[in-house]
Amino acid sequence: MPRTAFVDGAMTDTDTDTESSATTITVLSDTHSADGHELDGDVLRAVRNADVVIHAGDFTSSAAFEALQDECAALFAVHGNADSAAVRDRLPAARVVEAGGVRFAVTHRRDGGETGLAMFGRSRDADVVVSGHTHRPTAVRTDDCLLLNPGSYAQPRGHRPGYAVLETADGDSDSDTDGPTLTGEIREPTGELVESVVV
Repeated sequence: MPRTAFVDGAMTDTDTDTESSATTITVLSDTHSADGHELDGDVLRAVRNADVVIHAGDFTSSAAFEALQDECAALFAVHGNADSAAVRDRLPAARVVEAGGVRFAVTHRRDGGETGLAMFGRSRDADVVVSGHTHRPTAVRTDDCLLLNPGSYAQPRGHRPGYAVLETADGDSDSDTDGPTLTGEIREPTGELVESVVV
């Protein structure tokens, strides 16, 4: 697996892997912890094995943010409405992350539901919009982008707990795809499939 470095928010490979150009991205949201990252089992393995981890906010505490950061090769996060002032001071409300040739626009929430999220993504030329807040794992395809909410692996609040693992790959010369492809799954921490994702 290639090691990665980040320059001005863009991911670049520091080693080349001739067997694979895939990038693995784990997506989380809504940790809501005062003590730590609340990761275990498959979710913890997914974080440790990812080239990039994206978190859509609501760590709640600096301890939760720092504990997750310690487990990641590279963490890109935003703050949410339930984050402490200390977390809000360290993280933006929105950001754009490019990983494996795919452009992710990340926010905790936007007014206007799916329409608001799609407009947020369009204004940032995103392939995928990552959001949280609802604690409900969903993947919705719009005309412009994929709206991905991984749900909450730690505090599902009546919904299925969830997190997402995505993988990018170079476009297939035999297909209509000229850029990278993105596939993945939203899963429960138990490993049960919630939804498959293809972009």
